[in-house]
Amino acid sequence: METESEPYVRLATLRQLHQVMADMNTARSLADTLQTVADGVVTGLGYELACVNLVRPDGDLVVAAFSGNAAAEALITGRVGSRTSWDRRLTMGEAWGTLRFIPHTEGWVLDEDDVPQWYTDGPAPRFEDEWHPADRLFAPMWATGRSGGELIGVLSVDRPRNGRLPGAWGREALQMYAFQAAIAISNARLRANMQRALVRLEREQQALRASEESFRQAFEYAPSGMAIAEMGGDQHGRILRTNDALCRLLGRPASAMRRYSFSDLVHPEDIGTLLRTSAEGGRAELRLGRRDGSYVWVSLRNSVVADAADGPRFLLTHVEDIEERKGRELQLAHRASHDALTGLPNSAELRTRLSARLCRRPQTTPAGTAESMDAAYSGPGLIAYEGPAPGFGALGAHGDHPGLPVGGYDHHVHTVAPADDTDDGAKGLAVLFCDLDGFKSINDRFGHHTGDAVLIEVARRLTSGVRDGDTVARLGGDEFVVLADGLGRADAQDLAVRLRNAIIPPIRVDGRAVRVGASFGIGWAHCGMSAEEVLKSADQRMYIEKRSRAKQHRRAG
Repeated sequence: METESEPYVRLATLRQLHQVMADMNTARSLADTLQTVADGVVTGLGYELACVNLVRPDGDLVVAAFSGNAAAEALITGRVGSRTSWDRRLTMGEAWGTLRFIPHTEGWVLDEDDVPQWYTDGPAPRFEDEWHPADRLFAPMWATGRSGGELIGVLSVDRPRNGRLPGAWGREALQMYAFQAAIAISNARLRANMQRALVRLEREQQALRASEESFRQAFEYAPSGMAIAEMGGDQHGRILRTNDALCRLLGRPASAMRRYSFSDLVHPEDIGTLLRTSAEGGRAELRLGRRDGSYVWVSLRNSVVADAADGPRFLLTHVEDIEERKGRELQLAHRASHDALTGLPNSAELRTRLSARLCRRPQTTPAGTAESMDAAYSGPGLIAYEGPAPGFGALGAHGDHPGLPVGGYDHHVHTVAPADDTDDGAKGLAVLFCDLDGFKSINDRFGHHTGDAVLIEVARRLTSGVRDGDTVARLGGDEFVVLADGLGRADAQDLAVRLRNAIIPPIRVDGRAVRVGASFGIGWAHCGMSAEEVLKSADQRMYIEKRSRAKQHRRAG
C-alpha cells in the first residue's frame, strides 16, 4: 500500500482492501481462512511478509500461516512460541493503538526467545521513518477488538513495500484488518466445530441406528420370548412390544398381547412372585396363561432399561419356556413326597404336613379355651395365623421347624384336642391309623402282584371315603394314616366305621376275589406334641382296637 494521507486514499486501494476482507470471510475452512488472512496482509496492506500466529488450546501460539516468502514459510510454519514470550513482546515497545511496534534498537533482547521469527539484518536507517529489517510490528487479534478480551492470535508483518514505517492510515488499516481477521477466524473455528459436531452426530446416529437395528433383530428373532413393558406409574407392567417367540409360546397374536400386562397373564398363585420381580428386576419362575386357558411354566427375567439419560424407563423381559424342566422337577418332588405304588403322600410328607400344624407349646388348658390362650400369648398388635386348610395343602413350619421363631407362639392358632370324657362339641385334628387285617396271607398265597393290587384299591377306597381337604397317606406296608381336621370325637368314630366298611367288600384281582379287613386307631394331634408322638398314640390305639376284636372277625370288620 502506497503512502497516502487520510483524505487522499485512492478508491482502488479501498476496493482492494474490501476484496481481501471478502475473501477472508468466505474461505471454506479454518486452514483456508488463516492462509487468506496472511495473504491479505501482503496483497491488500502492502507488506512483503505476513505471519499468522494462532493461539492453541494450551495457550501457546503456533505459526498457522505464512505469506510472502516460500523459504521462510517452510522454515517456521508449524513451530510454536510460548505464551510467556508472546506476552513479553505485546507489552514492550511502542503502542500504536492496539498494534505493538518494537524498533530494532530494542528488539535485540528478543533474539534468544522461543518465538519463531524470520528477518534479515541491514544498515541503519538513513532517515527518520525508514523501516529497518530488525523492526517488528505485531497486530494482536482480540475477540472483542481491544486488549483485555480473549486473544485469538497475533499478526506479524515485516518490510513495507515503500520501505517506510506505516503512517496514520496504514496503522489504522492494519488494526481494522486484525479486528476483521479475528472475526473471520472465530467464525471459521465455529464452522469447523459445527462441522465436526455434525460429523460426530451423524456417526453417533449411524451407530445408534445400527444398534437399534441389531437390537430389533435380536429382539424379533430371539429363539425365546421377549417383551418390553412399561415401568412405574398406573400402567406399570403393560406390554408394549413382544416378539414372535413369545406370541407362539402363549398362542396370542402381538396385537392382542398389547392389551395385557403380565399381571393379567400370570397364574393367580404366582402374582406375588411377579410383583417382586417387576419391582426389583431379576429372575423368577412362574406360570403364564395361554390363549386356550392352560398355563405354561416360564423363567421370567427382567432388566431395567432407560430410554435416555433422564427419559422413561422400561422393563425388558426375557421369557424362557421351562415347562419340560419344571415338569421333571415337579415329578421328582412328587416322587420324593409320595408313595410310588399308590400315589398317596408317603411317610415323610405325612410327618411334614402334621408338623406344620403343631408348635412346641404344651396343651395345659382345657379344650375350648384355645382362643383365649392365643390372645394371651399373641398380645396386642399380633395377627392370628389361621393355619392351612384341611388337607394341609398350605405347608408351614412352627416351633422347632425352620422358618419360624423358636416357640412358634406368634401368628399361630394352636391345635387343641377335644376332651376325652365329654362331648362339648369341640373340634380337633383327628389322626386315624389304619392297619389291614389279613393282608399278609394274601401276599403269601397269591404273591406280591396281587398284594400290590389290593393296596392300590384300598388307597382308592380310602381316598374316596374322605373329604376333599383331608389327607390319606401310606406309611409303608399295609399301614395307612388319615388326617381329618375339624372333627369331634363322634365324627371321628363315624369316619373310621365308614372307611372300614369301604375296605371290607371283595377286591377282584386277575379274576379272583380277595378280601381284607381293617383296624383303626384314632389319635388326636395338639400343640405340645411332636408328629412322632401323635402317630405313636394313634398306632397304640389301633392295636388296642385290633386286640379287642376276635381274630376270626377282624377281616369282616
